[in-house]
Amino acid sequence: MDPIHTLVSDKDPGQTVQPDATFDTVNGTDYELLLLPGGTLNADSLRLDNHAIGMVKAFAASGRPIAAICHGPWALVEADVLKDKTLTSYASLRTDIRNAGAKSWVDEPVVSDTEGGYTLVTSRTPKGLDDFIGAIHRALAGE
Repeated sequence: MDPIHTLVSDKDPGQTVQPDATFDTVNGTDYELLLLPGGTLNADSLRLDNHAIGMVKAFAASGRPIAAICHGPWALVEADVLKDKTLTSYASLRTDIRNAGAKSWVDEPVVSDTEGGYTLVTSRTPKGLDDFIGAIHRALAGE
């Protein structure tokens, strides 16, 4: 597999990582939580990947938690799993989220929602990363 060259703020070079799996080779049942990364380029690529969207749907259907930050909720929009959910995201996604059937979009650093059969943890931006990570830990603990 080719290395992944990350970007900071969608423009500045970040770290390079060597993946050991792709969405089409991974078994989603081996994981307890699905984390959807932010950034416009990452999120746009994920929402166009049928394997990634299939995994989002499978996680939601199985009741396992999903976490998404920044533009990450675009994959949730694409997977059509936002019915009855309250969430946050990067502000430019709020109309997409509402149009996808979410109960509401709120302008808060971190939101945890347990309605609709699965726990969804969302964060607006990396500025709330510590709170986002704490909410993910609570979701994994079943709180």
